[in-house]
This record gives sequence, C-alpha cells and structure tokens, in this order.
Amino acid sequence: MPFAGKNLTLQRMLYIVPTPVGNMEDITLRALRILREADLVLAEDTRTTGNLLRHYDIQARLLSYHKFNEHQQVKALTERLLGGETMALVSDAGTPGISDPGFLLARQCAEAGVEVQCLPGPTAAIPALVASGLPCDRFVFEGFLPQKKGRQTRLTALRDEPRTVVFYESPHRIVRLLTQLQETFGGDRHVAVCREISKLHEETVRGTVDEVLAHFQTNEPRGEFVVVVAGNPTTKSNS
Repeated sequence: MPFAGKNLTLQRMLYIVPTPVGNMEDITLRALRILREADLVLAEDTRTTGNLLRHYDIQARLLSYHKFNEHQQVKALTERLLGGETMALVSDAGTPGISDPGFLLARQCAEAGVEVQCLPGPTAAIPALVASGLPCDRFVFEGFLPQKKGRQTRLTALRDEPRTVVFYESPHRIVRLLTQLQETFGGDRHVAVCREISKLHEETVRGTVDEVLAHFQTNEPRGEFVVVVAGNPTTKSNS
C-alpha cells in the first residue's frame, strides 16, 4: 500500500531502520521516509546519524541511544511510544540489533504491546557471506567474539560446526583471530575475509587460513572486517 504523506504513518510504532554500512546510496526510499516522518530518531551516535540526515536534507529530532545508556532509556522510551509517538531506531551502520543496540528496546516494546517493524536493508554479514564463495544456504552468525574471557572456548566449540560461520572483527584483532583460527580450526580451513563493504576500498581476501593470515601479516589491516569460515568438512561427511 503506497503512502501519500505523514498523516498515514502508523502511530505507537517503533521502526528499526537499517542505515548504510558504507555507500550512502545503500538506503531504501522507505527508510528515508520513515526518518523524515518519525517523531524521534534514536541514534547510536547523533553525529554519525546527523551526517546521514544532512546528506538527504532530513530534519529530525535526535536522541542518543547506545549500549551505555540503553538500559536506562528503555522504560521511558516505551512509555512515550505507548503515549502515541512514532520512533525510528538506527545504529551507526547496518541493522540495529545485529552487534549493535536494539534488542532490549524491541523486546520491551513487544512485551508492552507496541508494534515493532524492522525495515529490510543494509547489513555487513550477508554481502560478505554471499561474496565469500563459501556455502551460504546454511550458516551461523557469531558477530564479535569476546575480547578476552570465553574467546578461545567459543572458538573450540565452533571447530566442528558443519555450517559456514560468520564473525565480525576489528582491524586491531584480525591477525589475532586468524591466528586463533589457524590453531583451532587448522591452517587448511577455507576462509574469506571481507573489509570495507560497499566502500571505495572494499576487498575480499579468499584462501586457506594460512594464506589469508600471511596476507594480513604483510598488509596492514584497515577498516571493519567480516570473516567467513567454511564449515568442518569432516563433520559434514558424517552428518
């Protein structure tokens, strides 16, 4: 059903709005309309979201909503939604709730009877998975591993996973992750490391863990990374 204007926007609604992970053009027309019409835009970083809104000449009320204040904000925001406001939740990049704030508010709204809609749109994991050349019909999304406690335990638990596994990682820890994959999964496991998705310097490095680790040991890692790891072929053959 087409929308003719702001008066047709549903009230008492939380919209979860994906925003570009790189290229500013990777945003839907519907997302832009919601950002224009919402009573309030909840932003992980108001400066980052402000840049996006200015790019599309959108005037909107912004409120900071991030991992350090979301527990304190959830109740008050839900009450405002129950009072009839419409809000759009965005993160700095991609889809809120996927390794970003969003889950707590969506859960609270669902429990309180506030309608929640998540718009389809950008996320880093799916383009990296599809472009990896590895099986993408069944996969496991792990996001960011713990930085310290529990990191190796989690990797060990995934060693025999038959499905393709997707991780997020920062440039400061990508060599560490690949080294741990080498030690835990084996250096001959196939992997694709994607960085700067949809940006000017987008790159995917494919090969065995040994080969990709050697690449990033000699080429300084830059940007945000998605690491796609082939499932355990031995487990597959025995399943």
